[in-house]
Amino acid sequence: MKILVVSDVESNYIWDFFDKSNFQDIACVISCGDLKASYLSFLVTMLAVPVFYVHGNHDKSYLTQPPEGCDCIEDKVVTFNGLRIAGLGGSIEYKGGPFQFTEEKMQKRVKKLVRTCKKPIDILVTHSPTFGIGDNPNSQCHIGFKSFYTLYEQLLPKYHLYGHNHFTYSSNAKRILVHNNIQVINGYNYYILEI
Repeated sequence: MKILVVSDVESNYIWDFFDKSNFQDIACVISCGDLKASYLSFLVTMLAVPVFYVHGNHDKSYLTQPPEGCDCIEDKVVTFNGLRIAGLGGSIEYKGGPFQFTEEKMQKRVKKLVRTCKKPIDILVTHSPTFGIGDNPNSQCHIGFKSFYTLYEQLLPKYHLYGHNHFTYSSNAKRILVHNNIQVINGYNYYILEI
């Protein structure tokens, strides 16, 4: 199964030069946040597959105009084609906003998600990375959450999809990292995950 992962910047390749034949095997789309609602609505319309999303720290407009035809997976778990997918959007708090959280507030969300899921998941979807794995310690607003380690330990995801840290922010940025057999994947722009 192929999953189109998108985050942070709208891809010209997809939006401006769309060719459905390039994405005919895509089973669903997962957005890790900070994308225009109209872009996600475009994807659900043109690909005719489910689009699941979490909020990025810049997605305040979603509060009044969420992506049409798409499914928000914030603070819950959904099952798609046998895969259990759970989501937690937002970034570390750095200047306030509806999708910015202190470490303490995110820890509360993490505990609630663990109770909601009740058993292991296949895919964890977040906007921010995990502290020390794919984050940027030199930028206060791009530091990851320590509490995500709890999700790794208790929900045992096979994949962690995230965004927030653009590849343009660091020459050392990597698309895929591995932590305790979990593939940690930065969905910046777009990436096709094959499971």
